[in-house]
Amino acid sequence: MNVSPPRPRRFRFAARQRPRFQGQSFNRLIPNILTLLGLCAGLLAMRFALEGRWEVAAGLIITAGAIDGLDGRLARLLKATSRFGAEFDSLADFLSFGVAPAMVLYLWTMHDYRGLGFVPCVMFAVCMSLRLARFNAALDAGPMPLPGPPPKPAYSQSFFTGVPAPAGALLAMFPLFASLAFEGWGWFGLASAVRYPAFVGILLILVALALVSTLPTWSFKNFKVPREFILPLLLSIGAYAALLVSEPWAALAAAGLIYCAMLPFSFRSYLHLKREAESLMQPLGTPPQAEPEN
Repeated sequence: MNVSPPRPRRFRFAARQRPRFQGQSFNRLIPNILTLLGLCAGLLAMRFALEGRWEVAAGLIITAGAIDGLDGRLARLLKATSRFGAEFDSLADFLSFGVAPAMVLYLWTMHDYRGLGFVPCVMFAVCMSLRLARFNAALDAGPMPLPGPPPKPAYSQSFFTGVPAPAGALLAMFPLFASLAFEGWGWFGLASAVRYPAFVGILLILVALALVSTLPTWSFKNFKVPREFILPLLLSIGAYAALLVSEPWAALAAAGLIYCAMLPFSFRSYLHLKREAESLMQPLGTPPQAEPEN
């Protein structure tokens, strides 16, 4: 009786699986990295202000403003928005646009009035924190909204409530920008005039009140430009870019003046949209009036 030898066993090796790491993709971290860079720019601005290097300090605050304009839009583009990112962005904005400009201006000129010169700087920083806290109170945290003001109507979605934080820092730094521009042109009398602590203090108080006000200001998120104004707008932007390269401090000071000039038009546009929305609304439960019989 022939017995066949046992067949060798065939072993099947399982496919090697690639280990998966827990965490977020790098793309979703880019907005937070930009926010961190903006925070570092604000910290560096205070460090250079302590050394009396006003040009570098002012440039770093402007850099923080440019970064702040990018991180939020990039987060929405990459679908990386989160409550952590919103809170981190607000904290970075408070330091870069609230604490850093106040400290730079105090070391630049307001220290001449000693304790009295410190009051407008503190008021500016406090109003900046209140403005950012009011903004955070309107955010949603998951399915349950945080206590705060009710959602804004549709016609006001393109408006901020009060002057936003980067614009507030730009307006507060106007005396420094103008003084640097006048010194570069040799106009030392005007440079000393805009550096006067009383002028800077009054400006800081006005900007602080504008931060916590209910003034509607354009957010430029859904801003539509009429077709006939597109070419003049592009030409104006090109001219401003040339001015920014050749005379950066004068261009930044002019940007503050242009923004102030836009505030009345923003308020008028808000009132116009509000009147249009109210005219289209009809109270619920009010039956239409019957036409009189002839």
